[in-house]
Amino acid sequence: MSTAPEPSATVEGGGRGPLDGILVVDLSRALSGPHAGMMLGDLGARVIKVEEPAGGDQSRAWGPFVGGESGERGTSTYFLSCNRNKESIALDLKDGDQRETLEALLRRADVLIENFRPGVMERLGLSTDRLLELNPGLVVLSISGFGHDGPESTRPGYDQIAQGEGGLMSMTGSSAADPQRVGVAISDVLAGMYGAYGVASALVERARTGRGQVVRTSLLASVVGVHAFQGTRWSVAGELPVPIGNHHPLIAPYGLFRCADGAVQIACGTDRHWVSLCGVLGLDPDADGFGDKTERVARRDELATRIEEVLAHRTGEEVLGELSAVGVPAGRVRNLQEVYAWEQTRSQGLVVEVDHSSLGPIELPGPPLRFFSPGPDGEVETTRVTHRPPPVLDADAAALREWLDADPAQPAERTGA
Repeated sequence: MSTAPEPSATVEGGGRGPLDGILVVDLSRALSGPHAGMMLGDLGARVIKVEEPAGGDQSRAWGPFVGGESGERGTSTYFLSCNRNKESIALDLKDGDQRETLEALLRRADVLIENFRPGVMERLGLSTDRLLELNPGLVVLSISGFGHDGPESTRPGYDQIAQGEGGLMSMTGSSAADPQRVGVAISDVLAGMYGAYGVASALVERARTGRGQVVRTSLLASVVGVHAFQGTRWSVAGELPVPIGNHHPLIAPYGLFRCADGAVQIACGTDRHWVSLCGVLGLDPDADGFGDKTERVARRDELATRIEEVLAHRTGEEVLGELSAVGVPAGRVRNLQEVYAWEQTRSQGLVVEVDHSSLGPIELPGPPLRFFSPGPDGEVETTRVTHRPPPVLDADAAALREWLDADPAQPAERTGA
């Protein structure tokens, strides 16, 4: 483990997180790699973001922007979304002296994250052999667009391209003639999630062997990796999925239904749910063959029309209350203003406040994991509860250089053989 100090303080009722003491050097930009680094930071790792001196991470130039003075651009909310719990140092990796600073960081690091196109690290003099020469215990996370080998490995990776090439858009939308992208850069986010999970696994193995390794994933892999039942629907059953809008392709009724004042979502995952739904709506669950789940799927549109004919005379609040009372899964469609104001969201730590150096106190989407340990009086939450704001470009350079000068060390001591 790295001996580098973690800047965040532990507060009563919380902890530093399970990766406390792990040092991550993050060379990545845009979203996939930064998301992976943020996840590791949320888990307690110290994450040092290395950026280009001219402008930094490219996402700093992506809006919307907030807090700018007259004539200034302000701070990118896109950058804020994936860079909490990090420090920033600006280094020109083509400059020999500045690359030495990076190598000094890598000698102390546990993890390196990069999402350059295949071949760029080698051109920078940072091949895998060189990295493991600098630090045999280093875990390297490398994220590409379409994979690091294979006939199309050199293609640049952007989310919408990956969503299309990876088949996700072919299953999303109102019909086969209307393919749609997911409303966030999901291939980037998923690649970051897979990458963080791969890093955590490699750190566990390093604890046994003392050796680092390279973890590779891609935007393409992240999309194919979440095909789930749609993948086996094709690969095993030979059925080609197509978009069908806001309804489940294999279960009915399961989707979005219009009511008197908007829409509700209803998910009848079992026959018991179907019978209970019919009781609320005053329908016969066995009428016209709808007692058979296969028939319900085959006649999904007809079934949805019947349900909406009843819902047209009821409000969403009324319907949701009645369905909740009989145990039928249902919910509303919230916009983000409603989601972040929702008490349930906040109770789960999914909104965190940080004190940004130029914006002041701001709220960010919070980490999705919580950790608990047994205590004498019951469970004690050990989730990291204090968070660093996303850094201003090069904000931590002086402190980091002072630390490197004061501790001209060899790679941190590893556990294992």
